[in-house]
Amino acid sequence: MNQIDLNGEVAVITGGAQGLGFAMAQRILQSGARVSLWDRDGDTLAQAVAALGAGTSSQTVDITDLDGLVAAHARVEADIGPVSILVNSAGVAGSNGSLDQYDPDEWRRVVEINLNGTFYVNRAVVPSMKARNYGRIVNIASVAGKEGNPNLSAYSAAKAGVIGLTKSLGKELAGFDIAVNAITPATAKTRILETLTEEFIQYMLTRIPRGRFLEVDEAASMVAWLVSRENSFTTASVFDLSGGRCTY
Repeated sequence: MNQIDLNGEVAVITGGAQGLGFAMAQRILQSGARVSLWDRDGDTLAQAVAALGAGTSSQTVDITDLDGLVAAHARVEADIGPVSILVNSAGVAGSNGSLDQYDPDEWRRVVEINLNGTFYVNRAVVPSMKARNYGRIVNIASVAGKEGNPNLSAYSAAKAGVIGLTKSLGKELAGFDIAVNAITPATAKTRILETLTEEFIQYMLTRIPRGRFLEVDEAASMVAWLVSRENSFTTASVFDLSGGRCTY
């Protein structure tokens, strides 16, 4: 495994207690950074910290609570050091259903977590990065944000919004040596699939030319480079992890 040098860095990873976020935390730790996992599930967080070991801490926080996020960020900076890496991995798929039948409350929930939550976390962390003139941010979008998945309109719309947010913020921060990029993974076998029907999961698999689901370690490898100092030029960009599904 290529060892990317993240020694001396402090990383915040939302949704880091499981799935893609956990794999990214593990890889970033292996590269030398200290990691703070942010998640709303305290029990799962405790298990993740125990599994990852030295260099890992956690904050129990809801990414839709801006005041709570600001407080969590302040605690991390006081206890560990300046946050130089942010990975926004927390998200939900929401329920399957056609748009004309979609529950408006479920729409608002999915958009609030996936899109607004990404905004809130960036809003909490970016000011200190600007003050120090350095940072690396990766927002986890989705192939659904590029192509749209039928019967998953709220998730598709929210992840398309994450792509737009990333492009805008990356341009805003380009003069501060703060790289802001997104990745658009295809489906991986994580707990996010629990709210989806088996028929829909198989539909997504058939759309991937590689013929298999994304491995979480593959996503972690891409993110490790994006949050490193080696990524000194690319910002406001979207990196594909769709196994050949997307052609742009």
